[in-house]
Amino acid sequence: MSELKFKRRASTSGKDTSVVVFLHGYGADGADLLGLAEPLAPHLPDTVFIAVDAPTRSMANPAGFQWFPIPWIDGSSEAAAAEGLMHSAKLVDAFIDRVLADEGLSPDRLVLFGFSQGTMMSLHVAPRRSDPVAGIVGFSGRLMFPEALGEDALSHPPILLVHGDADDVVPFAEMQVAGEALQAAGFRVFGHVMEGTGHGIAPDGLSVALAFIHEQLGDR
Repeated sequence: MSELKFKRRASTSGKDTSVVVFLHGYGADGADLLGLAEPLAPHLPDTVFIAVDAPTRSMANPAGFQWFPIPWIDGSSEAAAAEGLMHSAKLVDAFIDRVLADEGLSPDRLVLFGFSQGTMMSLHVAPRRSDPVAGIVGFSGRLMFPEALGEDALSHPPILLVHGDADDVVPFAEMQVAGEALQAAGFRVFGHVMEGTGHGIAPDGLSVALAFIHEQLGDR
C-alpha cells in the first residue's frame, strides 16, 4: 500500500499538541486547503496543520488528484467509484495512524477537515476507526453509503457539516440527508448554512469551523 504525500505546517507556538488534517476535493490537491491554516493558526497556536494529496490523478483534471472517480463527471463506472473509495479509505486510515505516531498524539487530538470529496472521505473513514478522533469538519460534501453507517460505525466523533445553499456541484440537500443519517446512527451533529454560497468555503463557514475545532481540541 503506497503512502500518501502531504505537506505539514508546524504549530505557531512550537508545542504541537494537536493536529488538523485537511482532505481536499475532487481535482484539487493538498495545497488547495493548506492555505486555510493561515487564518486558523493564530487562533490555534498549538495545532499542526497537514494537507494530504489524494492517491491518484484526477480523471477530469490531470493537474489535480482524486480520492475516487465520479461517474457523472469522468464517465467511470459505479463499481470503479466504490472500489476507489474503499482503496482510498484504507490509505487515509493508515495515514491517520502515521500522523498520530509521527506527532506523538492520541486520536482525540486530531480533527479531520474535509472539503467536497474530502468530506466524503472524512465521514466514511473516521466513524469506522475504533478510537474516536476529536471531530470532523465537513464542507460541501455528502455521506457515502448512509445505510451502512449504523452497523459499521465503531466510534462517534462530533461532526460539523457546513454547506452553501447555492452549491451547484454537491446539492445543498445532501447536508440534510447526511445530518439525519448521522444523527440516526448516534452521532452528535452540528450544522451551518453558508447563505448565497456556491461550492466553496465562505468566511462565515470558516469562522464556525474554527469555533468547532477550538471547542473539540480545547486548551491544554
